[in-house]
Amino acid sequence: MARDLNMEKIVQAAFGVLDEDGLDGLTVRAVAAKLDVKAPSLYWHVRDKQQLLDEMATELWRRLWARLGALDPDTLVRDGFRIYAEALRRTMLSHRDGARVFAGTYLTDAEVLRAQEAPLASFVDRGHDVAAVARALWLVYCFTVGFCVEEQAVSQAPDDRYSLRRRDERIGDGAELVRRAGAEFLGDPERRFAELVDILADTADRMLGRA
Repeated sequence: MARDLNMEKIVQAAFGVLDEDGLDGLTVRAVAAKLDVKAPSLYWHVRDKQQLLDEMATELWRRLWARLGALDPDTLVRDGFRIYAEALRRTMLSHRDGARVFAGTYLTDAEVLRAQEAPLASFVDRGHDVAAVARALWLVYCFTVGFCVEEQAVSQAPDDRYSLRRRDERIGDGAELVRRAGAEFLGDPERRFAELVDILADTADRMLGRA
């Protein structure tokens, strides 16, 4: 089995461990056990957990660019910031703790970096400055990653600590504004994300001088 190991198999096994045990349970040894090999066999391919996370994040980026690359360039320019945010969120939510894996990791495949050229060119070819596009994309990226980190922390909590019912019980009588705000903080994440991305996309458009 060890002779058949490659990075693709290791990464897929790592996602399996992640979905079962979360980021805290993800170790090189756990991935080796998932593959039914000894841990030293994996160290020929990944030197430590950080490199494993980098490879996993790179695979998530591949999936993201595959989704975006299938879009018509006109669609991408017209609705690109909303589409980017929604595809980014779906990619991170596809695995337990996916947002934490995604954030702050190093892309190990230069092809994944080069895949950004076509989407950027779609904007530049229509007269937009690449620096302004990059800043707008960074704004959308940072918001979406932060939103998803919080969303998964709440949805994956082992008990009902984030439920509105429990929150209201802790608040007790009074503090009606706090109670009403909580319904927004902890309400339907799909609705909240869509509403906030609409606001953010309008801001990103203004950064390009389009609004």
